[in-house]
Amino acid sequence: MTSPEAEQGAGAAGETQVTPEEGAARPEGGAVAPDDGAARSDAGAPEADGTAPRPEERLERAVRAAEQALIEYEIAVETFRVEVENFSRLHHQKLGPMYARLDELDAQIAEARAARTGDPEDLRKADEARARVMPMPGVEELFHGWMDGDGLFPEAAAMLTEQPVRPPQRVRPSDEARKLYRELARKAHPDLAPDDTERARREEFITRVNAAYARGDEPLLRELAEEWAKGPVPAERGPSRSEELYARLEWLAQRKELLSLVAKELEEGAIGSMLRLAPDDPDRLLDEIAEQLLGDVKRRERELAELLGQ
Repeated sequence: MTSPEAEQGAGAAGETQVTPEEGAARPEGGAVAPDDGAARSDAGAPEADGTAPRPEERLERAVRAAEQALIEYEIAVETFRVEVENFSRLHHQKLGPMYARLDELDAQIAEARAARTGDPEDLRKADEARARVMPMPGVEELFHGWMDGDGLFPEAAAMLTEQPVRPPQRVRPSDEARKLYRELARKAHPDLAPDDTERARREEFITRVNAAYARGDEPLLRELAEEWAKGPVPAERGPSRSEELYARLEWLAQRKELLSLVAKELEEGAIGSMLRLAPDDPDRLLDEIAEQLLGDVKRRERELAELLGQ
């Protein structure tokens, strides 16, 4: 697992990367940042007949390079978001029962200690420990099985978003799934649409691609690749006015800044911080945490047995 910043800097083997020479400026951290300086070397290159390109043509090249740079960055952010989301869900599925067992043992230990000492402070701590274990009263009954104190059930969330309930099997989708996803994202990205109709078609298609990738569904990604290959070929974008090109460059830069904020939030969150502990094998990290929690459970059980005189 690599963060969007690191992935943009390193790149995946065998993949086409947008480099500074090709037109993308790299800010601090290694992420691709499209700006009005994109494609400086390419934009200033002479034409085949030796003449200098017109300013509008240079702008058009800069926009295209910046678009590709932004797409690469969006791919990096989305792949990292999927890993963070999958890790969070698997963390809850695999380790949730252990955390619940630890909370229950902590409550029992506090209660046993309070019963032995009768100290008001121990009694208060016992009440607090038990309160942490008790579920939020009435929520599940109020929402008729749609949610509890921890939020919406997966089935309810799936119904609301019209997505099937298919929990991930691993944190990181397979290499083949990652390759298929990247190829589809680059070919079908909505930002490459020449008009609103084509953008709508691409947005609907990319939504299905993202959902398949989040589940690591290789067969479905292959089907989507075949579907896209058979689809209509959009018309080539004609030359734009200079004002439109400048506006486009500004929008691309703003979009990149928004993505940078998303990436920063993912990386600095609790799950993102945990993933940085195992960049090469995030699934293994779950097993390591599980082993640690099992050790904690056994220690708590011994402590409780001693307090109860067993």
